[in-house]
Amino acid sequence: MQRGIGASSAGRGGRVYTVLQQAIVDQALPPGTRLPEDSIGAQFGVSRTIVRAALQRLAADGLVEMKVKRTATVARPSLEEARAVFEVRRCLEREVARLVAEKWNDGFAARLAAHIAEEQQAADGGDSKATVRLAAEFHVKLAGMSGNPLLVRYVTEVVSRCSLILSVFGRPHQSECAIGEHRTILEALAAGDAARAAAAMDHHVALVERRGVGGETAAEPDIGEILARYLPLAAVADA
Repeated sequence: MQRGIGASSAGRGGRVYTVLQQAIVDQALPPGTRLPEDSIGAQFGVSRTIVRAALQRLAADGLVEMKVKRTATVARPSLEEARAVFEVRRCLEREVARLVAEKWNDGFAARLAAHIAEEQQAADGGDSKATVRLAAEFHVKLAGMSGNPLLVRYVTEVVSRCSLILSVFGRPHQSECAIGEHRTILEALAAGDAARAAAAMDHHVALVERRGVGGETAAEPDIGEILARYLPLAAVADA
């Protein structure tokens, strides 16, 4: 079936949203980076209207700041905002761990073990961008196992915002710490111990927050060069 104009525009907007969202979560576009509609539109071959709609979605996610008559920028959360986001994340992810422990099965075990092995491979290879992305994906994947779509949505949003926060305040990602903590969570889940799994998750998120204080923000990058690297994601968004 041929898609109408509205569906086509929505698809192109989805491409812009997906690419920008992933680049922000990966910390390739650090806080404060300007997101000019003309430049982004030229990169994707779309209108400013479509770019603006994607930026508005990202603003609703807390990843972009949009002000009247000013170029949108990647959000720069305050320390107070950062603490509030992590507080919410800890509440959500404790519940995720509890629910997943109750629904636990061998399929979950295999999927999480494979994901942690991928994290380890990226760390061993010195691929810092992949370790940041995979660390975030571990939590989203775990939320998906809860069977609660709203919980998946909220965890996805809060994990994305935490990735942004870490790029503001954080030291370089400590992959070995995160991987070890993920293994501890997996062990508790595999043991069917919901209380221990929730406690392990709470401890892990608290450590992520603690490691996230300090550090310096990187210089503003070339947005065209960054988006060119992420354009292959557009094909996935269109699928």
